[in-house]
Parts: sequence; C-alpha cells; structure tokens
Amino acid sequence: MSKSIKVALAGAGAFGIKHLDAIKLIDGVEVVSLVSRELEKTRETAAKYGIGHVSTDLADSLAMKEVDAVILCTPTQMHAEQAIACMNAGKHVQVEIPLADSLAGAEAVLALQQKTGLVAMCGHTRRFNPSHQWIHKKIAGGGFNIQQMDVQTYFFRRSNMNALGQPRSWTDHLLWHHAAHTVDLFAYQTGGSIVAANALQGPIHPTLGIAMDMSIQLKSSTGAICTLSLSFNNDGPLGTFFRYIGDTGTYIARYDDLIDAKDNKIDVSTVDVSMNGIELQDREFFAAIRECREPNASVGQVLPCYRTLHRLEQQLRSTQS
Repeated sequence: MSKSIKVALAGAGAFGIKHLDAIKLIDGVEVVSLVSRELEKTRETAAKYGIGHVSTDLADSLAMKEVDAVILCTPTQMHAEQAIACMNAGKHVQVEIPLADSLAGAEAVLALQQKTGLVAMCGHTRRFNPSHQWIHKKIAGGGFNIQQMDVQTYFFRRSNMNALGQPRSWTDHLLWHHAAHTVDLFAYQTGGSIVAANALQGPIHPTLGIAMDMSIQLKSSTGAICTLSLSFNNDGPLGTFFRYIGDTGTYIARYDDLIDAKDNKIDVSTVDVSMNGIELQDREFFAAIRECREPNASVGQVLPCYRTLHRLEQQLRSTQS
C-alpha cells in the first residue's frame, strides 16, 4: 500500500486525543473521520486536528469507502462488537485495551480476523514503551532472565472520571482493563505461557459496582512469578510501576523511564524512533497494514491474556458467592 492510509477514529476522549497527537507524527497516515458521543465537542476536536468528517455513529465512518482502518478508543463494553463491525465493513482495526470485556467477545474478534485476514491489533502499549522494549531486547539477547515481576497499578478513582478529569459515560475496570496490561506483558517478557493465576479483590464500590482494590498472582511456564497489586483508592503517586527481578540484575520501569537497582537511570531514548508508546503502537499498526503482516499485539497474540482474565474472573465470582 503506497497511498496514504485513511483512518477513522472512534472515541475522542483522553486516549483518543493521545492517538490523534501520535498520528500527526506519522507520515502517510491521515485521520479522515472522527466519531464520538457529543457532536459539538466532536466538531471542535475535528476542527483542531483538521478532520473533515464527524459523526456520533460509527456506521457512518464505516460506510466511507476511503476509510482503510479504524482505531477504537470507545468504552470497554463496546470494543468487541465494534471491532467485529469494522472488519465486517472490510476495515483494519486497532482496539484500545482491552480487546473485550469477556473471553467470548475476544474469541469472536479473533475468529473474524482469521476469516477476513485483516489486520486486527489491540493496544497493549506496554509491549511498545521503550523501557519495556529495552528489557525485552536484553532478554532476547540472552543477557537477562526474569525471576519475578512485582507490579503496582495505582489510581485515585473514587468517582467515575477519566484521565483528563472529566466525567466518564462508562465504568473502568481493574481486571479487564488495567490488569490486562500486566498479564499480557508478563507472558510477553518471560516468553512463556501463564500456568497458574490467582486473584483476590476488596469490597465492591456501592455506586460504581466494581472492586476498587485487587491482588493477582501469576506463574509462567518458565518458572517466573508475578505479583500485581491494583487500586482505585490510592491517593498518589499514581501510575504503574514495574520491578523486574532477574538473574543478572533488577530494573524498575515506569512508562518510559527505566532505572536499575542503584537508582541509575538507563537511557532508553535510542531503543526506538520515539519515546511515545502510543505513537510506537500506532506505527506498528500502520506498518503491518502496509506490509500485509501480523502486528505485534495482534488479537491472536494477546488472546491468552484474555483467557487468563476469564479464569481470574470466574475465580473471583466463585469466592463471592
């Protein structure tokens, strides 16, 4: 594909804006349609980014013959259904994490991708952050093997607000969204499959209807273990912190920063063409479309993560009953 890739983006919230900013930095890609719930706000965002078509209905964008690909930054519960709609319309699709909020939904997306041969990718950004890429390359080169990952995913979200401090139209989820990042990354970095998984959760929020605190234990077929702590009750510092404990060292990653056990900062600026994980994720999506290949974080590659999340959900339900 030598022509410009024409993109429709659905969901002009906090993460949709991150993708719009990233795409501006990528040659040969143009966002031609923007879809979101509130028409006037969508028009304002479209005008800012020079996008000619706006709608509140994804079907309008899918009907545009010039659209080659769609990026979905919509509420979690819409992901599987919308990804299927995109592929049924002949469009390549990138779904922001999570791929689905159920194993059945994730499996349905993969089944259609295999039938159509279209590029279908999920936004497991940790695979692309330079800090985690640096670790991955060190493992691939034989210089490091993970013995344990200790991960903390902490936010303060006692009301239903997004990353921009704006009210959400949907409820976020510690298991199907935030845990998905680490479950997938742990398997990806160890190079094994998850052979054991256990979870505990705290009280259910009376209004949001979700657990606000959760603890997950994982074991890889390589023998490595992972302990993941998640909270929406943590009043700072916010974000996700990854401690890699290995046979030749210890490393601590937070998004695009990486330090060793002595607090020495590791330069990851030359790991890839950008320090922006979302941009690198988008670059991979568009490169896979142009090169007619499977992308890193394809729906097929990340499906085992959703199998593990399903097992954990079933376990949590059984302990609640």
